Amino acid sequence: MSIDTSIGLETGQPYPYRRVELVEPDWTRFPGWRDVTRAEWESVQWQRSHCVKNLKQLRELMGDLLDERFYADLERDQRERATMSMLVPPQMLNTMVPHALPAGPGSLTEAFYGDPVRHYMIPVFSDRRTDWPSHPHASRDSLHEHDMWVAEGLTHRYPTKVLAELLPTCPQYCGHCTRMDLVGNSTPVVDKLKFLAKPHDRLEAMLGYLRANPQVRDVVVSGGDVANLPWPRLEAFVAALLEVENIRDIRLATKALVGLPQHWLQDDVRAGMTRLATVARARGVSLAIHTHANHAHSVTPLVADAARAMLEAGVRDVRNQGVLLDGVNADPHALLDLSFALLDGAGIMPYYFYMCDMIPAAEHWRVSLGDAQRLQTAIMGYLPGFATPRIVCDVPFVGKRWVHQVTSYDTERGVSYWTKNYRTSIEANDPEALTRTYEYHDPIHTLPAAGQEWWVRRAGLDAGLSLA
Repeated sequence: MSIDTSIGLETGQPYPYRRVELVEPDWTRFPGWRDVTRAEWESVQWQRSHCVKNLKQLRELMGDLLDERFYADLERDQRERATMSMLVPPQMLNTMVPHALPAGPGSLTEAFYGDPVRHYMIPVFSDRRTDWPSHPHASRDSLHEHDMWVAEGLTHRYPTKVLAELLPTCPQYCGHCTRMDLVGNSTPVVDKLKFLAKPHDRLEAMLGYLRANPQVRDVVVSGGDVANLPWPRLEAFVAALLEVENIRDIRLATKALVGLPQHWLQDDVRAGMTRLATVARARGVSLAIHTHANHAHSVTPLVADAARAMLEAGVRDVRNQGVLLDGVNADPHALLDLSFALLDGAGIMPYYFYMCDMIPAAEHWRVSLGDAQRLQTAIMGYLPGFATPRIVCDVPFVGKRWVHQVTSYDTERGVSYWTKNYRTSIEANDPEALTRTYEYHDPIHTLPAAGQEWWVRRAGLDAGLSLA
């Protein structure tokens, strides 16, 4: 990966800022949606019932605009590499090749291959690396969240914060999902874990733990995606959280604000959020929404409407937690374009960009720590300080660390070393938890030749032997 530092001609600055108006791409450019009305498009029921879940449905949508080689490429990936099943709402798919004007059979193929949103929402086999498709240290639960469950689905990793996974489904599945171990349907290469307890019992166990542990003040309510939980059940759970005296921050995690904004524009959801936000304010609790946009094309007027609706309902903030992905947003212009689209266009706070986690078959998305540090430096100074996103590395057993907080870094072998200042819920009796160093690993293909050769030897392979 190379970082473009060329000078903008109009401003003399490396990044030429321009205010850009958000646009809802014309969905009727796709043959399968030629007759879809605006009322249908803005209906959450229509969106959910017309998600693209397989090759047959993608063919029906695209007609002959994609070459047969793309479908074969996608089918092979689904069979041999995909850690997530295919599920793309129309809203999300419509932001792929948003400016393309179909001109005949196969005319969309190259643009579709190169599209940044397609690159992570509909990965194909030719996207993946064949030398090191997975890092030797990749794992299904790379952050060990399951190991830190204090109740089924409740991860207690930080001293004062917990993650509550209410359900294992989303309205859309991203190829790089860090919770691919649990979330979504099983694929030919990943047999997903399943929650064992009944939903009501799981949620009650979570609430019981929070009531019994007053050191916890901050709850991230996630999954999966909270937009897939029937609203009355989500409202009841959040209302119960608001009754726990020690809880002062509640964050609802939903990519659906970007991928299915129609959900958050429903009258019952808006009314319910107003009720929750009113109680939160009265009790001095911060209620916020965290969403997940990775490219400026995904930020449309409907997304802005949904964000405004939630702010009008009374949530304190709508914030974005994107993921740094090669081929999607791993250059300064793409990150700044996205940040300004969020901030100026939708009133969404750019908050974090996570480095892609070390999950299987993700090496083509991951970037090195060194590149992440250079990207952080390149985006500084353009946005207000409070809205400048921080690029973070989620280090196994450590948690989020700003990329410049690394303790030491072996750039030849791509191994970074990190320390921490707290114990997770599984380290209460570990005397070395606060003194040992923890490792994170760069993608091997980004290393110099000597480093790549070291990993080949370490893996016990002859130089040049494919790990496909």
